[in-house]
Amino acid sequence: MLTVDELERYDRQIMLREIGEAGQEKLKRASVFIAGIGGLGSPAAIYLTVAGIGRIRLVDHDRVDRSNLNRQVLHWDNDIGRSKVKSATEKLKRLNPEVEIEAIEQTITEANLAELLTGFDLIVDAMDNLPTRYLLNKAALDNNIPFFHGAIYGFEGRAMTIIPHKTACLRCVYRGVIPEEKFPVIGVTPAVIGCIQATEVIKYIVGIGELLTNKLLNYDALNMEFTEFNVKKDPHCEHCSHMKTTG
Repeated sequence: MLTVDELERYDRQIMLREIGEAGQEKLKRASVFIAGIGGLGSPAAIYLTVAGIGRIRLVDHDRVDRSNLNRQVLHWDNDIGRSKVKSATEKLKRLNPEVEIEAIEQTITEANLAELLTGFDLIVDAMDNLPTRYLLNKAALDNNIPFFHGAIYGFEGRAMTIIPHKTACLRCVYRGVIPEEKFPVIGVTPAVIGCIQATEVIKYIVGIGELLTNKLLNYDALNMEFTEFNVKKDPHCEHCSHMKTTG
C-alpha cells in the first residue's frame, strides 16, 4: 500500500494511465542493484530513487576524484576522497527518504557477486570496464535476473536490455576482451544513457512499453541520432547458448 505522503510525492507519475497506483506499488516493491555509481550510475540512481523504487543497493569500490566531477553528478567538490557509495547514498536519501538505499564499498568479483545480488530483482550495469560487465552478465543469466546494460565513450553511448532465457545477452554482442584504459567523456553522454537505463527498469517493473531487448540502441550526440541495431542470440555464446529459450 502507498502512504498518503507517497501518493502526493508520486502524484504526477500515478496520473500516467500506464502506471497508476498499481504500477507505483510495483515500483515500491522492487529492488534494484546498481553496479557502479559514477557517470552512468549517478543519473540512473537519481531517477530510480525519485521514481520510488523500494530498495536500491549501490556497489562501488572507488573514491571520488576531482576528475570525476564533470559527469558523476552525485559527487561534489567536498566529496573528493570520500567513498563513492557513501557520497551517493547521502544525496539519494535526501532526494527521497522513502527509498531504502544500501551502500556497499566493494570491488565486484566472481567470488562475491552471487552474495551481493541476493534478494535483488534487477541489475543496472553502470560499470566502466568490460571484464566486470561480463561477470554481471553471467550472474544475471545464472540467477535469472533482468540486466540493463549501458556504456559510453566520448559523445556516444549504448544501451541494451537483457532478459535471461528470452533474449540475446551482452556476450552475444561483445566478443573478446577490450583492454581497460582511460577514455574521454563529456557529462551529458552518461546522463542520457543512464536515464535510458532507468526508463527501461521502470518499464520492466511496471510491465509497460517496448523494451530494448534483442536491440542495441546507439546514441550519437554530435549528430543527435539514435540508431537501433537488431541483435540475435549467438548459438555459440559461452554465456547463454546452453540456456533453454522461453517465449
